[in-house]
Amino acid sequence: MKIVNPIAILGEDKACEYLKKLGFKIIERNFRKGYGEIDIVAIDQSEKEKVLVFVEVKTRTSNSYGSPLEAITYWKLKSLIKTAQYYKMTHRNLPDALRIDAVSVLLNGNNVESIELTRNISGF
Repeated sequence: MKIVNPIAILGEDKACEYLKKLGFKIIERNFRKGYGEIDIVAIDQSEKEKVLVFVEVKTRTSNSYGSPLEAITYWKLKSLIKTAQYYKMTHRNLPDALRIDAVSVLLNGNNVESIELTRNISGF
């Protein structure tokens, strides 16, 4: 059973709002397969060609332990790639172009202090 982290949930909610403002269409949240999880599956409609995007959201309340992006390890990235490949294989009706992005969210209480999208973190 997965432990629910309210800070992570708030960060994912804020990330979805942010992505929608950038022209993304949210398809699914918290897709799980035995070996991994994808926080947000979306379609980036701002590109000339629509792109299926798998988004890892990292939320922090301070930078004391490093930036949110620094929490995405090599092993986490491998898990994201494997899970994204499975998702695409089982959802063939979605765009062929794929990308893995990350959204880093820094919170101050329930308010967003900063939010940033980093595109194509894997070169996938």
